Amino acid sequence: MFTELMPLLAGRTVLITVAKVDDKTLRVNVIPTQAKADENPALTTPLTYTGPPEELDAELGKHLAGYVQTHRQTASTLAEAKATLEAAAKAAQDEAKRKAEERKKAIQKPPATVMPASSAPAEPVPASPSTGTLGSFPTTTPEPAPAQFKGGLAL
Repeated sequence: MFTELMPLLAGRTVLITVAKVDDKTLRVNVIPTQAKADENPALTTPLTYTGPPEELDAELGKHLAGYVQTHRQTASTLAEAKATLEAAAKAAQDEAKRKAEERKKAIQKPPATVMPASSAPAEPVPASPSTGTLGSFPTTTPEPAPAQFKGGLAL
């Protein structure tokens, strides 16, 4: 029985209680204590085995071995999940930092260059009011009509 508990005892204390249920039955509780303050409570789940003393003698060692193996697998799985989550969080932080730096660089870039004068038309093309060509505007714009005032309001 204690040989099976050795892997579990490597990192934590284990409490064992034995109680008499009736004249022919015993209850054994194997309770691992919390190894660290931030440890997952699943790693402190107790094993309870109830049966006659002869059955406990014959079977408890096998059940303890299975319990210890499951406990170690759970601890390993939790450690892997924690490491994966930490790596994902770090990757997300790095990505956010990279995007922030890209935005900062984009803001600091000089404005786009203005088209050189050599590629712009030298003079505006005069428009003929009689032809009504699309895109052409008369060189003189009509003056707006003067506002007429009545009683202080403009009409």
